Amino acid sequence: MARTLPIAFVVFLAFALLPASSAAQGFGDCQRTTQWTIDRVNANHVKLVGQVEIDCGDQSFAADQVELFSDTHQLIATGNVVFTSGKNRIAADRLDYNTETKTGVFTNATGTAVIKDAKGGKSGRPDPKSQFGTQEPDIYFYGKTLEKIGREKYKITGGGFTTCVQPTPRWQLTSGTVLLNLDSYAFLTNSLFKVKGMPLLYLPVFYYPINDEDRATGLLIPTYGTSTIRGQTISNAFFWAINRSQDATFLHDWYSKTGQGMGAEYRYVAAPGSEGQIRFYNLREHEATYADSDGTVTTTPERRSYEVRGSLSHRIGRNFRARGRADYFSDITVQQTYNQNVYDSSRRQRVYNGSLSGTVAGWNMTGSFDRTELFYGTTQSTVRGGTPKITAQKSDKPLFGSPVYFSMNVEGSKFTALRKTETRTVDNGLARFDIFPRVRFPFTKWQWLTVSTTAAARYTYWTERKGAGGLNIQDPISRNYFELAAQVSGPTFNRIWNRPGSQYAEKIKHSVEPYFNVQRISPIDDFAQFVAIDGVDTVVGKVTRVSYGVNNRFFRKPGGGGRSMEMVTVALGQSYYTDARAAQYDKYYQTSYGSAPSKFSPMTLQVRAWPTEGIHANFRAEYDTKFSAIRTMSADGTVDLGRYLQSTFGWSQRRFIEGLAGFDDPERLDHYLNSANNWRAWNNRIGGTYNFNYDVKTSRFLQQRLMGYYNAQCCGFALEYQQYDLSGFNTTLPVAKDHRWNFSITLAGIGSFSNFFGAFGGGASGQRY
Repeated sequence: MARTLPIAFVVFLAFALLPASSAAQGFGDCQRTTQWTIDRVNANHVKLVGQVEIDCGDQSFAADQVELFSDTHQLIATGNVVFTSGKNRIAADRLDYNTETKTGVFTNATGTAVIKDAKGGKSGRPDPKSQFGTQEPDIYFYGKTLEKIGREKYKITGGGFTTCVQPTPRWQLTSGTVLLNLDSYAFLTNSLFKVKGMPLLYLPVFYYPINDEDRATGLLIPTYGTSTIRGQTISNAFFWAINRSQDATFLHDWYSKTGQGMGAEYRYVAAPGSEGQIRFYNLREHEATYADSDGTVTTTPERRSYEVRGSLSHRIGRNFRARGRADYFSDITVQQTYNQNVYDSSRRQRVYNGSLSGTVAGWNMTGSFDRTELFYGTTQSTVRGGTPKITAQKSDKPLFGSPVYFSMNVEGSKFTALRKTETRTVDNGLARFDIFPRVRFPFTKWQWLTVSTTAAARYTYWTERKGAGGLNIQDPISRNYFELAAQVSGPTFNRIWNRPGSQYAEKIKHSVEPYFNVQRISPIDDFAQFVAIDGVDTVVGKVTRVSYGVNNRFFRKPGGGGRSMEMVTVALGQSYYTDARAAQYDKYYQTSYGSAPSKFSPMTLQVRAWPTEGIHANFRAEYDTKFSAIRTMSADGTVDLGRYLQSTFGWSQRRFIEGLAGFDDPERLDHYLNSANNWRAWNNRIGGTYNFNYDVKTSRFLQQRLMGYYNAQCCGFALEYQQYDLSGFNTTLPVAKDHRWNFSITLAGIGSFSNFFGAFGGGASGQRY
């Protein structure tokens, strides 16, 4: 076994104690080794020959031959050279090293370095590269010459590096020059990205982060895509880790058919509960020509558009919180043709709002500003919002220590209400003041029956009233009314079944709870002259509303002392009105607005089921008792099998009912199916998603989206395909269907990202893995 000596001791013995003729005698333990010898060439030059190992504390050397020069502090090692520094190791044919400056040059060298320990980096946090399995990806580098220019800094000439340490790396980056800082980064110029030795991508400049933090500044791996509308796409991103609480991502997209786009995203966390993000994207399109499958040729003009999305939430002192949101675009057709997320592409409204809320002397105070514009096609829209809106709410409090509770809502608002067409804009905005005090007396002495009675008064003032032709008249109008209500729940009936030995349900409980609610509103004059902004303005007077129904609940208690869990809830209910107009404005029914007047609401059936913790389903239907027909039905659910499968589904139908206003026009009916499925296996080494939205009425897929990915120990890739049907939009688009492909590569230590329009199911986010 080779002996290991500190270099200072070796130099001291070689130059101070040894005569030229006694290379292996008279210096303690060293004279007993037969693995290497010491030969003094001259007063400043000593040669060590054999299996030489020299320990420098934080660094060590091993070679077949080592020459030491005391006057120049030079160490020259040749033959099977191995240099170790911490957990980093370099092997070379030759090393010329300065022991004072700790710099040198390796010839024909290869090396390895640990990016991060298995338990985490310096911060002690768990390694975020979990998608690459349990092995920690080290970095492997090589070069014709490897110049050590700092403690952990190297300049590589004629070589490259990879984080795959297999005999044949899955990927590697080669370059004429690489600046490698093992504590921070690798910087390459004129580099080639190779997969299994085959060149795949040329990168003029590439910055690869190498540190033990969760995030690092650097260029992210470009993504490639194709689209019928956009043509070929190359997306690039630069991620800037400003500090632990802030980061920014800068993006650039090139579209071969339409032009290019640039965007940025900024995120920050100021304190617990105080955070925000904002994204901006600017798209510049040039003129493009398309030929559809039916031979139609369409030319789209040059245009400029932008989009801003952001949100923030901030604590201000102990009692206040500020919130803000922006979801704004300048061109709705860009949203429809570019976005891959079905929600974003079909979104017809743009919004920005902000609020400041808090508690003052027992009152919940909120000041807000909001503006929402809803588009019908590309040239017509309606604008709604409160600019501003001030509300004060007093929650239920006992009145003078009695069992009677008092609450009050006060609101003052200036509403924006615009109707825009190509030719004109109609302004129906106004100001409104509303005060709504209530007293409530709950009776809860009986466990099987609860009764709560409420008495309220309301006063509302509008600065304008409704006129002919849908226009406002600048003539103030006010309203006041009284309201009495009683809510009765029960009597409740329970039954319990014991099932000894069952792990799924040791006990099953069935609870039947009928309810009966009565509400009476005093007469309201001039109802037809109130400008309808929201539900405050559509209260029908001189009406009694009676709601009745029954709730059935099933609970199970698992064996082994588990907690009781709800299995199934079935609720059936209906309302009766003494004035048929009230049925058109009842917020408790989905089909109220726009329906025909009726003294009976539709009967509602709601079912919720949790057969297991990983399965959840909902069903809702509204049944018209006058026409003996179902108005609407909808269902949704989730299946979660932990690490392997997560699925969601949805179904909805608005049915045709001859003779019922709002349901007798086939153009207003719909029938949709949708599903989203995610699966993964082998510790997330492989996985994929499949999503679709299907229009049953027209027998066509609105969109289908399929993605698969594979993650190895040091790299991975993802492939995505989407087919989007654009024919349903009320705008002129260049093609009826858009076929989209996206491909991305992931390297250990570098984050993946999605372009601004949602490739791979995400947003513009450049987080490191």
